[in-house]
Amino acid sequence: MESLYKDEKLNKYLDQLFDLRKDGVNKVIDLKQAVIATKKNPMIEYDEKPKLLASYAKQIEEAKVVAAKNAEKDKELTKEALAYANEIAKTYIAEVEEKQNAEIKKVKEEYASKVSDIKEKGEARIAGAKSPADKKTAQYELKSALFDVKNHADSLIERCKDAKKQAFTDHVQINRTIRNEKSNFIEDMQLGFKNYVNNFKLDKFFLDNGLYLAIILFFIVCIIIAPMINAGNLLTLPNIFTILEQSSTRMFYALGVAGLILLAGTDLSVGRMVALGSVVTGLILHPGENIVKFFGMGPWNFTSLPMGARLIMALLISVVLCTAFCAFAGVFTAKLKIHPFISTLASQLIIYGLLFFGTTGTPVGSIDGNIKDLIGGRWTLGVMNGELVTFPKLIIPAIIAVVVAWFIWNKTTFGKNMYAVGGNAEAASVSGISVFWVTMGVFIMAGIFYGCGAFLEAFRANASAGTGQGYEMDAIAACVVGGISFNGGIGKIGGAAIGVVIFTSLTYCLTFLHIDTNLQFVFKGLIIIAAVALDSIKYLKRK
Repeated sequence: MESLYKDEKLNKYLDQLFDLRKDGVNKVIDLKQAVIATKKNPMIEYDEKPKLLASYAKQIEEAKVVAAKNAEKDKELTKEALAYANEIAKTYIAEVEEKQNAEIKKVKEEYASKVSDIKEKGEARIAGAKSPADKKTAQYELKSALFDVKNHADSLIERCKDAKKQAFTDHVQINRTIRNEKSNFIEDMQLGFKNYVNNFKLDKFFLDNGLYLAIILFFIVCIIIAPMINAGNLLTLPNIFTILEQSSTRMFYALGVAGLILLAGTDLSVGRMVALGSVVTGLILHPGENIVKFFGMGPWNFTSLPMGARLIMALLISVVLCTAFCAFAGVFTAKLKIHPFISTLASQLIIYGLLFFGTTGTPVGSIDGNIKDLIGGRWTLGVMNGELVTFPKLIIPAIIAVVVAWFIWNKTTFGKNMYAVGGNAEAASVSGISVFWVTMGVFIMAGIFYGCGAFLEAFRANASAGTGQGYEMDAIAACVVGGISFNGGIGKIGGAAIGVVIFTSLTYCLTFLHIDTNLQFVFKGLIIIAAVALDSIKYLKRK
């Protein structure tokens, strides 16, 4: 069989299904699209729109009647067509696989023969060279000839792989047509797997995943070593929950800075944002009168307010202040094209000075115990292997934050514009995207995440002007480890989330093994430079 699309019986099924659907379900879909287009079309007269929409509504109802009438026959014919398509596709794909595998084998054999012949002639020419210049020329020509023959063989093999991939793609596409463009999860998974296998290259795999493999190996070594040095069992549920709890607030900071890195920027003010929001939260939620005076005002006592109002006030003020300082830095970056490194460094210093001057560096003290347990405490799950297992509540808001960020990045126009601006700001501007407002939006979004994370940070420790010291480095490192490129326009929010967990796990493992805190910075530094180096290599290869 030359192609699945040339099978007469299959085409007959497709024609029958088309005839069944054209005045029913397909017409409903087309009319609904026409309704949307009409509502958005500014060229249609104001008085004409209601008439058109009413006409479409009437036609939709008529088409729905036809669709309902043909539904049972459509279902039966679809089932029958799918069974036949799967049957002939199985044979067709096997034939293509056999043919292309034989072709690949032939290409490899020819390649090996050509390499042997080229090497023999090339080495003979090198040996017979009469001068160093002739020898150098012969060596260059040998290398060039080997390169050319390899490229030709790789091209032929790639063509065979594409043919195999196309055979299965045709099968999936035909099945989607039979189901009226409805996809199938299993088929999509199979197609994705086949694409991965056909495009797999070992050097690219190690380039993309080498750092992760090294980190996994490190964790395995830690798990093995821990019992040997009497540090205990590292791979336990309580330890895993502790790592996730430590990751929870840091997740917010990474999600915020990830957007700026996507725009080929960064943010050095994260740690000061954490201090700002957590100090405000600590002041408002402190049980009783606080000893801290802010710019000489105070001492503060918010216990007369209901706890719900205090929580909302703390969260809102934390978010508003962090967003305001982020927007301040964003204006200079978006309007004056000042690199975020400089604008966020400036906001970092401003916040740092204001906090230490305003509070004289005095910790605000712990927050109310009841509310701390309600939001930042743990649920008891029970006893496992003689050990009490508790689930940290802070993991829940972290998961919600990841879902929200994922939705913004992947399912909104703003998210698509972020990638466009990060990839090429000039091209994005020419295509009608406002680079200024996208940049400002990313800074404001970062401020919101920082504010929420700083609010929750107060539930973990006593807040002071020094809270969050160095958190910006951890957040940036987590994003880079998670695959968000400093070159801009490349990365996924899931990568940032995974990077946070990886980086937190690394710190926890080193602490668990009683590694000196100062040496931990060495490990972190090596991981950061390795991640950025690999990212740069990938960027250079793409160029």
